[in-house]
Amino acid sequence: MRKIERSNPLAALAAAAMGAAVGLVVQFALSSRGQAPLSPPLSLAASLVLVAGVLLVFGIRLRRQIRKQPGAIDPFHAVRLLVTARAGQIAGALFGGFGGGLLMSLAGRSVAATSAVWLPMVLVIAAGATLLACAAIVEHWCRVPPGDEAEEESGMDPDRGPRDAAVTRDR
Repeated sequence: MRKIERSNPLAALAAAAMGAAVGLVVQFALSSRGQAPLSPPLSLAASLVLVAGVLLVFGIRLRRQIRKQPGAIDPFHAVRLLVTARAGQIAGALFGGFGGGLLMSLAGRSVAATSAVWLPMVLVIAAGATLLACAAIVEHWCRVPPGDEAEEESGMDPDRGPRDAAVTRDR
């Protein structure tokens, strides 16, 4: 089995670039039809921040449980949280990039947009960055604390077996 590694930051960067490209294409398509620029609803930014908060709450609960009773942790719960944190990083980068693409299209206009148009875009960028940061923190919390040198050299934990999962448990 392979040891679980951290998420590649280039994946989040690629997701942000794709989101920005989609945002630009949407704004240019609307502009070419003579329609008003897309302004994302405030509920999008609120939802992203809410997801980041929920992710942090579950991450804090898991971190406390790891510190109190490392052997009593359900590995499926830890892996699910790890996968959710990784998905949160991609989603945060994607939505943040989308808001950035929407905002970039307004930069080249001759008439400045009102705050009612650009403020939701800025909020989506900030909420996406918040989700990305919270998810990266939670992913870090899902790591097993390092054991003694003998365990690290052999790759085995004498009490629990191989240390390939994010968190392991006696079964």
